[in-house]
Amino acid sequence: MYNSTTEARRCIACKVPFCEKGCPVSTPIKNIIKMYLDNKILEAGDILFKNNPLSIVCAIVCPHEKQCEGSCILSRKSYGVKFGEIENDISTSYIDNVDFAIHKLNEKRSKVAIIGGGPAGITIAFILAFRGYEITIYESHSQIGGVLRYGIPEFRLPKIVIDKLETKLIEMGVKIRPNILIGPTLTLDDIFSDGYGAIFIGTGTWNPRKLKIKGEALGNVHYAIDYLKSPEYYKLGNKIIIIGAGNVAVDAARTMIRNGAKEVIILNREGESGITANKREFNDAVAEGLQVLNFKSVLEIKDDGVVLANTEIVEKDGNIDYDIDYSTEQFYKCDSVVVAISQGPRSNIVSTNKDLEINEKGLIITNMDGSTTKKGVFSGGDVVTGAKTVVEAVKMSKIIAEKMDEYLKEEFN
Repeated sequence: MYNSTTEARRCIACKVPFCEKGCPVSTPIKNIIKMYLDNKILEAGDILFKNNPLSIVCAIVCPHEKQCEGSCILSRKSYGVKFGEIENDISTSYIDNVDFAIHKLNEKRSKVAIIGGGPAGITIAFILAFRGYEITIYESHSQIGGVLRYGIPEFRLPKIVIDKLETKLIEMGVKIRPNILIGPTLTLDDIFSDGYGAIFIGTGTWNPRKLKIKGEALGNVHYAIDYLKSPEYYKLGNKIIIIGAGNVAVDAARTMIRNGAKEVIILNREGESGITANKREFNDAVAEGLQVLNFKSVLEIKDDGVVLANTEIVEKDGNIDYDIDYSTEQFYKCDSVVVAISQGPRSNIVSTNKDLEINEKGLIITNMDGSTTKKGVFSGGDVVTGAKTVVEAVKMSKIIAEKMDEYLKEEFN
């Protein structure tokens, strides 16, 4: 029977640990496993947390088969050490047993505002709170977590994990303002005028991309990113067609199956290469009953289904493109259509700050250290890079937190 201790004992303590090279945040996996086997759980948890404040989350949702596990030398003959399972045991024990009030510094520094309580915002809040800054998180939803709470289904990431992180932030004195959208009422300048020395924007990408085809405004059409926020309120019927083949599409599909849908079909205009979802999650979804129609484009949505046509991948001027064969036009009946073709950022902040530059996709423009075109304002996570993994957001946020600390010391000390 599998358990984390047995898995830890599989580690052969390589002189050059390839697993660590495969981790985006360079987790000291070899040493952590040794500490785990020596029963130094809390010490190991402290190292994990200080290296990655979202260790307890990454242990669950990271694509380990592409990172530490896939880089493990044992994977060449069988399968790599499942470090995620070990990390989860350690991080859970650490979060459950350590009072984070011990990390609070008596010497108070500047106030820092964090707009968006997603992976990037939580990471920066922890790092700067450790260093004595007074942190306020402004969250547009009722609870912090961002994509962790409202984009990843409960069966993949239990909400109690995010609740634990929120509790630890509060233990450290972090203030949280829920249900507030910065821009329409409070602006960045309002925040600065109330004594905040720096602002971090980590608002993610919550605006669904449109298909821009006839029928998208009909009552049987929904956006997957909205559905995942509160799937219990949707009445989608028995047969559902999802347009898109990324992680959001697959998470939505698996949630629909769990909520009683009889038939869930993903439409993909490419073949296997067009399925951008995590391979393991996609395979699990297929095992649960998800169906896939490849090489299909949606021409129109109707009240009772979709009009599809076959697509063919072609090369035009050195670029990959798609030709639609309109002679293959066919109607597919379904109860609901769910659109999952990526997301973009909201414009509520940038529309009230003309000196905050964005690119053609609406993403905030920053330097490599997260500094924006507005003094004292930093940004990172999906609102800068587009949708990425949680651990990539952590990696970027650690760099930004260092820059913010440096900036605040120069400006206010």
